[in-house]
Amino acid sequence: MAISVFQVQSPLSQVTRERTNEYLKTVGSAVGEELVRVDLDEFEKAPFALVFVASGGSEGIFKEGYERICKKPCYILTSGESNSLAASMEILSFLKQQGKRGEILHGSVEDVARRINALKMAYAGIEKLKGMRLGVIGAPSDWLIASDTDGAAYQAKLGLTLVHIPISELIEETKKGGYEPNQYTQLLMAQGYDKAEMEKSLNVYGALKRIIAKYDLRAVTVRCFDLLNTVFTTGCLGLAILNAEGIYAGCEGDIPAAVSMAILGAVSGQDVFLCNPSRIDTAAGEMVLAHCTLPVTMPRSIRLTTHYESDIGVAIAGEIPEGPCTIFKAAGDLSRFFAKRGEITENLHESCLCRTQIKLKLDDFSYFLTNPINNHHLVCCGDYTDALNEFFALIG
Repeated sequence: MAISVFQVQSPLSQVTRERTNEYLKTVGSAVGEELVRVDLDEFEKAPFALVFVASGGSEGIFKEGYERICKKPCYILTSGESNSLAASMEILSFLKQQGKRGEILHGSVEDVARRINALKMAYAGIEKLKGMRLGVIGAPSDWLIASDTDGAAYQAKLGLTLVHIPISELIEETKKGGYEPNQYTQLLMAQGYDKAEMEKSLNVYGALKRIIAKYDLRAVTVRCFDLLNTVFTTGCLGLAILNAEGIYAGCEGDIPAAVSMAILGAVSGQDVFLCNPSRIDTAAGEMVLAHCTLPVTMPRSIRLTTHYESDIGVAIAGEIPEGPCTIFKAAGDLSRFFAKRGEITENLHESCLCRTQIKLKLDDFSYFLTNPINNHHLVCCGDYTDALNEFFALIG
């Protein structure tokens, strides 16, 4: 996918088209996407686009079209040549006087590309969430005493709609049995786990898929503990497959966690692990997080076992790759969020925790111990904090 660029340049400028082509190609290569010049009509249609001020003397040309250019925040790309930066500063000052939002993208190619990628991911996340229908299957679990939500805020800021579905519908649909085999069910069946338990767990998956199709959902959260004494299994495996298929799927009926999962997934484009902070060692700068489900596609290897609290059903103990990660959570009314870079240093296998367990290195834990956003948090591989910060700046 290309990034649209509207170029302004003084007719008196000595900078050549070949020179500007070279600069756009160099930046595009660093971004990983081609930067393509477009006219103003195409620029307006693009959710995210750049204005390339190629030379000094462009200010008046920009002003002629600024009302169309600045229907969205204006990101001004400069080459550092031909008085491009000076003109960009004059243009940005003008925009600020008009009450418009703008920013100059300037510096090394690497720094400019990093900023463009953060902006690109934020805008892509906004587009992916528009029109999303998130199924809330059953009420939130009884222990989620601080996980209030604001459906109006989700609709206004994200374009996301909550669809409430009784847990009884999932229970009855599960009892009907049946699921469509696919690469993920085959992968899990190949693990050689107890066939009867696998069939019960995969029947939950099949039921969820039918409900998702019925209500046209792209995300779900399930009051999964109600499955324990009704269909005598858990939702862990079904949620793991759904997440691998691109359906954001959370547990315990936790709406803020499911919405946060959708935000992190939409912005980063990565698999997302919904988990509980389990232990913090402030002296060592380490934190352990764990849960019994995660996208089948996220770990490098898996082992099937039982659900931790109930010791029934089928849960995944996965080995998540070590390296940089993002830990994230948004409040139920989107009034605040937490996004921080961490480092996954180790996968644990302790008997006293949920089945997938990771140890993170963080440089500060004050948020978790003084002002956390509920219990569940979201982790993905890679550092996407800049893109998340921009996402929330854009949605207000």
